[in-house]
Amino acid sequence: MKYIGAHVSAAGGVFNAVTRAHEIGATAFALFTKNQRQWKAPPLPQSTIDLFRQACSDYGYGPQQILPHDSYLINLGHPVAEALQKSRDAFIDELQRAAALGIALLNFHPGSHLQQMSTSDCLKRIAESINIALDKTSGVTAVIENTAGQGSNLGFEFEHLAEIIHHVEDKSRVGVCIDTCHAFAAGYDLRTVEQCEQTFTAFERIVGFQYLRGMHLNDAKSQFNSRVDRHDSLGEGNIGHTPFKWLMQDPRFDHIPLILETINPDIWAEEIAWLKAQQ
Repeated sequence: MKYIGAHVSAAGGVFNAVTRAHEIGATAFALFTKNQRQWKAPPLPQSTIDLFRQACSDYGYGPQQILPHDSYLINLGHPVAEALQKSRDAFIDELQRAAALGIALLNFHPGSHLQQMSTSDCLKRIAESINIALDKTSGVTAVIENTAGQGSNLGFEFEHLAEIIHHVEDKSRVGVCIDTCHAFAAGYDLRTVEQCEQTFTAFERIVGFQYLRGMHLNDAKSQFNSRVDRHDSLGEGNIGHTPFKWLMQDPRFDHIPLILETINPDIWAEEIAWLKAQQ
């Protein structure tokens, strides 16, 4: 069973995201539970929480079918103590918001060293941030997303993800989300079935499918191994349709949210229908 959806708008209240997901035929969805470009947000009112939970119940979305994304401002590997603490506090708040909504997962970009510390030290700092947040929350798994490796962003190598997980104490509450555009831009080829198999054989060896909690299904405007993060609609970019057909037929990607972040929301319903038809 594949859970397929898109990152839908929560404008007007997080409960509206559920209806928007249902309207495009999604069996999974992603959302921001607050404004992703602001540090602070008021707590979710109980009325909003109740409406969200009721909508999920009405439309059949369980906790494992929803993959919220945290604020883009958060950097759990920040080299400066004050900024690091601000990020840690915001991340804990994001986990608490997900828990209040009955969501079991929180997706996030690992962090950046900003050219001020080593890769190794930054990865350890990210893991330390996760440990602190998991210790202060319950019920929600922290889902680390691979990145394209733009600037000083870490997480573009599978080894980075494995290193973070290695230092996380509660491994039952950490996982990863693989973004196909980011992987391609970071040098993991996906253009043929053979390359898909090679890439995910490497993933299994280095990270392990037991940690895969979600996928972002995006084609890429950016070139292979360019370290540039530019999404495209499925089949319209430099990756092509092949990996998305392949994923739909591989049971290792069952029962996790498979989320479109493609660039044209007007065709999400078509893209979801196409993905479903590949199974």
